[in-house]
Amino acid sequence: MRTSRLEAFSDGVLAIIITIMVLELRVPEGHHISDLLHSSGVGLLTYLLSFGYVGIYWNNHHHMFHLVRRVNGGVLWANLALLFLLSLFPFTTAWVDETGFEPTPVVVYGVNLFSAAVAYLVLQRVIIRQQGPESPLRKALGTDLKGKLSPVLHVAGIVSALTIDRDGRIGVWIALTCFALIVIMWAIPDRRIARAVREHEVTG
Repeated sequence: MRTSRLEAFSDGVLAIIITIMVLELRVPEGHHISDLLHSSGVGLLTYLLSFGYVGIYWNNHHHMFHLVRRVNGGVLWANLALLFLLSLFPFTTAWVDETGFEPTPVVVYGVNLFSAAVAYLVLQRVIIRQQGPESPLRKALGTDLKGKLSPVLHVAGIVSALTIDRDGRIGVWIALTCFALIVIMWAIPDRRIARAVREHEVTG
């Protein structure tokens, strides 16, 4: 089957995820900047981080499926697994926010981020297996350094929050720094994918 329904469904789910996250933000009781920082400062930080992740997944998902003509059942299920893990973002983000960056919620948040990254890699592999040895996606990914580095940073963040200064916040801030570095790394567009999409559209 063609990819149009899969892409439309995925876009809708990601839009709902972002909507739920922004609705979790608390409106300040006062009208000063101090009121905003006191009531919504942490929430805005966690929302910004999670929004960055969702935006990057949407961007890469969009580009990836430009290299896919048709999908089978395996691709559909792999995509659903990714969407399921992404749909947990509002829950884990809200838990981090409401507990003020306690280590356990940050660890669970990190596990959620890590699981989504693994699910995206699995989706890529399922697509490549479907496309065969001449897979345009495999050629576009190349060594996929960012894809391999992301899980390492996720694990480093999770381990830091678990083991470093659990009575304080050092491990938590190391974890959040690792998670933010992933967003910064993926915010830089992958020119290989964009070039492969243009070539695929020309030859297709």
